[in-house]
Amino acid sequence: MRWSLLNPDQNTVSSVKKAFRTSEVIARVLANRNILNPNLARPFFTPNLDMLHNPYLMQDMDKAVERVLKNIKSGKPIMVFGDYDVDGTTGAAALYLAFQKFGADVTYYIPDREKEGYGLSCHGIEIAKDNGIDLIITCDCGINAFVQVDFANEQNINIIITDHHTTDTELPKAHAILNPKREDCEYPFKGLCGGGVAFKLITAIGNELNIPLTDYEEIIPLITLGTAADVVPIKDENRVLVHHGLNILENLEKPGLKTLLELAGLKGHVSVGQLVFSIAPRINAAGRLGDANRAVELLVTDDQDKARLLAKELDNENKRRQMIQQAVVDEALLKVNAEADLKNENALVLANAGWHPGVVGIVASKIKEEFNRPTIIIALENGSGKGSARSVAGFDLYEALTACKTHLDGYGGHPMAAGLTLSNQKLEDFKKAFINFANERLTEENLQATLTLDSEIALQDITPRFMDFLDKLSPYGPGNMRPKFAIRNAEIAGAPKVIGKTGEHIRFKIRQGLKSYPAVGFGLSNKYEMLITGQPVDIACVVETNEWQGNTSIQMNVRDIKRAVT
Repeated sequence: MRWSLLNPDQNTVSSVKKAFRTSEVIARVLANRNILNPNLARPFFTPNLDMLHNPYLMQDMDKAVERVLKNIKSGKPIMVFGDYDVDGTTGAAALYLAFQKFGADVTYYIPDREKEGYGLSCHGIEIAKDNGIDLIITCDCGINAFVQVDFANEQNINIIITDHHTTDTELPKAHAILNPKREDCEYPFKGLCGGGVAFKLITAIGNELNIPLTDYEEIIPLITLGTAADVVPIKDENRVLVHHGLNILENLEKPGLKTLLELAGLKGHVSVGQLVFSIAPRINAAGRLGDANRAVELLVTDDQDKARLLAKELDNENKRRQMIQQAVVDEALLKVNAEADLKNENALVLANAGWHPGVVGIVASKIKEEFNRPTIIIALENGSGKGSARSVAGFDLYEALTACKTHLDGYGGHPMAAGLTLSNQKLEDFKKAFINFANERLTEENLQATLTLDSEIALQDITPRFMDFLDKLSPYGPGNMRPKFAIRNAEIAGAPKVIGKTGEHIRFKIRQGLKSYPAVGFGLSNKYEMLITGQPVDIACVVETNEWQGNTSIQMNVRDIKRAVT
C-alpha cells in the first residue's frame, strides 16, 4: 500500500498554529480540512440546527409543499414510497412520522426487492389506486422512474419525487421533483442522502404549520442513520444533522431504534462507524432477504413488545445474510482467479446463477477492497441479472454505466455506487464494454491502494488536549475522515500476538523513548513475522480511545506497517 502524506503549505500551518495557539500536528490537521481561523472553526465544531439551509432554495419545493398541504387539509390519503435500503427505509419512516405529526392520513410502502426490483414500481402504484390514494411521495428513488411516473399520471395519481441520485438529462413528468443534483436546482448543498432530501420537505411543510426544528427529535436520528449508511459527505447540513442525531440517540424514547441499539450492544455515545457497521446491516437485512416494510414498522412503532420482536427478527435475518454473503464472496474470489485477467483488465464484472441479489452490493464492496478496482457483482436468475457496482477514487460509475447503457435494461446510482439490470444475452457485451471503458479511464496509479495520512506524529504528541481535539473533530465520515498518522521508527515492545477467530488480526505495543501505547491491526496478521524481528517499524494508524469492560485507554488502530527506513 502506498502512503500519501498530505502536505499543506507551511506558512498556512504556521498561521493556523498561531491563530489557535495549538501544536504543529493539530494545526496540520486543521489546515488539511481548510479550517484556517476561529471564524471557520465555530460552525464546524459547534454545528447548530439554525445552520440548515432554507428548504425553499430547492427546486420545486413550493409545488411539493402546496400539493402535500392540499391532501392534509382535505383528509385525502398519502403514500410514502421508500427504497429498501437503510437510506430509503429510514427516510420513509421519517416522512411517515412527520406526516402523522402534521395530521395527514399517511401510509408507507417499500417494494419487494426480488419481485418488484429497485425504486418506484407499477405494482405499488396499483396498490395506491386500489386504496384511493392520489398522492405518492418517493424517498431515495424515482429520479429515473419514467415509465412508472407516466403510469401513475394515467391513474390520476400525482408523484412527488424526493431523491438524491444522479439525474438523467431529462426528468420524469412528476408533479414535483426534489433533488439537489438537478441541473436546474441551485440548492447550496448537493451531498444530502435520500432521507436528507425528504427531511427538507418535512421542514418546509413544518414551517407552513409553525412547527419548529426542535420538534423533530424522533426524526433526526433516522436521518442520521440514513446519512451514515449511505456514505455521503459528513459536511455542511449532513454534519449538522449527524451531530444532533448522535446526541439524541443517547436518550431515545421511540422503542424501535432504541431496541436495535441495545441488541447491538451499543450504549452511551454512538459513532457514525458503529451505526454503519452495527445498525445499518440489521436494517438492511430486512430488505435483502425479506420484506423491508418490517424495518419501517420497527422504526415507527410505539409498541415495546412489537419493537423487541421485530428487532430480534432483523438480527436473526442479518446473521443469515452474513452466511449467504460469505458464500458469495468465496465464490466470487474463485471466479476472479479463474476468469479475470488482472494484468489487462482494470475492472471486474462477475456474474453467477444462484447468487442472492440481496447481497451483491456488499459482495461488490468486499471484492473491490480486495483488488482495488471497480467491481460489478451480478445475480442471474430467469434469463436476467440484477447487479450492484462499487468504484474506486477517480472512476465515475454512473458515467461508465451511461456509456454502456445500450447493453442494460436499467441502471442508476452515484459515482461510487450503482445498481443495474440486464438480460443474460447482453451480459458478455456489457462486460467487454465496461472493462474497455475502465481500461481507457484508469491508470496503474489509480489501481494502487493509497493510504492518505494527515501528518507524521510522535508518541509524545499524544496529549489530553490532542485526544480532546480528535473527539471534537467528530462526527467522522466521508469528507471528514478520522485523521490518520504516520509514526516513524517505533520500537516493538514485548511479544506481538495473533488474535481473532481465524488469527487474522494482530495486537502489539509500540514505544518511542519513555512513551508506549498498545496497537491493534485488524486484518494485519501477515505482518507478524516483520514485528517479531525486533526491528523498528513505521506504522500508519488512527489514534483512538478504546473502551473495553469499563476501562478506557488510548490505542493505535493500525492500517499498515512497514519496515522503518534508517
